[in-house]
Amino acid sequence: MKVLLRNPRREIDVDGGRSVDRLLDDLGLSREAHLVIRNGTLVPGDARLEDGDTIEVRPVISGGS
Repeated sequence: MKVLLRNPRREIDVDGGRSVDRLLDDLGLSREAHLVIRNGTLVPGDARLEDGDTIEVRPVISGGS
């Protein structure tokens, strides 16, 4: 599957057939600090990702007033 990462912006190919949590773990990224979007839709940590998916991993950005 194609994975688009932000900060820094880059694109990598990884094998599918894994959960969102496993993908983030394999990439060394924290689930609490990242959003995972599959084919344009936000997905939970237990969602299964497959080879044909396009995944975007975005860091969570918080702010306040």
